[in-house]
Amino acid sequence: MTTPNTDLRIEFATEADLETLADDWIELAREQERHGSHIVPDANREAIRDVLAGHQFNDGLLVARTTADDVAGFASFSLERGMFTLDSTRGVLSNLYVKPSYRDQGIGTALLEEVEHTLAERGAAVVILEAMADNEAARRFYRRHGYDTYRVGMERSLEGSKSDSDSDSSSNERPGSAENDTHSKEDR
Repeated sequence: MTTPNTDLRIEFATEADLETLADDWIELAREQERHGSHIVPDANREAIRDVLAGHQFNDGLLVARTTADDVAGFASFSLERGMFTLDSTRGVLSNLYVKPSYRDQGIGTALLEEVEHTLAERGAAVVILEAMADNEAARRFYRRHGYDTYRVGMERSLEGSKSDSDSDSSSNERPGSAENDTHSKEDR
């Protein structure tokens, strides 16, 4: 696929791309630290290289490549495989990254469109993804491309807080808050 920038093409990654893509993922993870991510970039290099290799092996890893064969960005994706039966097949976009020097040239859009096209060909009816709540630029990008919030993740720091056994939890509860939580991440 050719992008609006005719000097770039979107294609499936090769095994030879994996080291570069692992380095790019490290840069992505460093950017996400500014938005509250808890992933430690360098400590996860080998793990992400293995994950990316799995995506590459299963044709779920795209690169945006320049005419000089430099990688400008990448996207990793798959069909969702879970233990629950769902009413539709979902594609999962796990990473989309464009190197800073290549941003605002339509490359992210081209990668996203090719991911969507490929997942649709493989039977996906919807695409799901996650973006850091504090990363307004990413959230705006996905909203511009028709993505809506369908689940909200929440986090609370436990540093400096009392444990449940040290506090009277009933004084902090709202009526009905002790009801069973139906949230499940098993359907991911």
